[in-house]
Amino acid sequence: MPINFMNVLNPENITTYITNLPPQNLLGSALFPASKQMGIDITLIKGAKNKAVALKPSAFDVAVKVRALRASVDEKTKEMPFFKESVVIKERDRQNLLLAMQANNQQMRDLILNNIYGDISTLVDGADVQAERMRMQLLSDGKIYISTDDADISLDFEIPTGHQEILAGTAKWNDFDNADIVGDIERWVNTIESDQGVTPSILVMTKATFNLIKQNKAIKLDINKDGTTIMTDAIITAYLQNKLGVSVAIENGKYFAEDGTTQLPYYPDNKITLIPKGTLGSTHYGTTPEEADLMSGASANVSIVRNGIAVTTVKQTDPVQIQTKVSQICMPSFEHSDEVFIATVA
Repeated sequence: MPINFMNVLNPENITTYITNLPPQNLLGSALFPASKQMGIDITLIKGAKNKAVALKPSAFDVAVKVRALRASVDEKTKEMPFFKESVVIKERDRQNLLLAMQANNQQMRDLILNNIYGDISTLVDGADVQAERMRMQLLSDGKIYISTDDADISLDFEIPTGHQEILAGTAKWNDFDNADIVGDIERWVNTIESDQGVTPSILVMTKATFNLIKQNKAIKLDINKDGTTIMTDAIITAYLQNKLGVSVAIENGKYFAEDGTTQLPYYPDNKITLIPKGTLGSTHYGTTPEEADLMSGASANVSIVRNGIAVTTVKQTDPVQIQTKVSQICMPSFEHSDEVFIATVA
């Protein structure tokens, strides 16, 4: 009986493999949770703080006044970017799998399939990388900018200039003797409270930036005036919480750029972002062309994983091989962009 490779190398089996992998813990996915939608356009809402507005007083026996919903909200519609890439299951891999299946060698079959599925899951992880990169760019700059040989993506959420600061001279946090870190954080918290009525309580930074705080002379003296205590991460974290009411979120994640060799940080050193508790926006996943085929009832070998990533398998005849394509249409929104403070501290 002939063996149909598409019975084992199909989106359903690939999806099962990927679904059973341990989840990645990404800061951006917590701050910008996934939101699935139809189509490829995203409505970007700036200034939608969802705060209650007092009802207007009225006399009896008069017509009701109609309120304009979402007043003072800047609304823009933008087409979300499309990401796709594929891997090819080559003839040698197919032949090895064929031999294992004909010999009824389950162990060898599973080993070959796991290697193939592993290559495909790397592409799915790559789709998550693009989403996390955009989210972290919003968090560190309020902008999205991705430039490749194939396409450029650019979007500015226009963080208010009063909610950004670049420290200079002796104010920089790497001037351990003179920097007033407590005063800086206190000033930034007060700015957001005064402008937005929201109290930011989380500091996002890298470990390298956190280490600048540990070496600050004023902070060390405030914690330990006789100089006998070693400044640990736990001591500094507790100090910031007790002194300023802020917790610390360390973001040290890295990813490889599209060339596969350049390693970049999700969040840069020497920056901090002060944010309120809760979500800051959403990560919107649109309908890929492959998913549209699946929904229309077309004969398509497509499955959807992780909120909106499409996995498609295609059998090619010349050369003989199976191509697996991973694609997504994705972009984060930043509804609470006015409620964060971004600072370059060194």
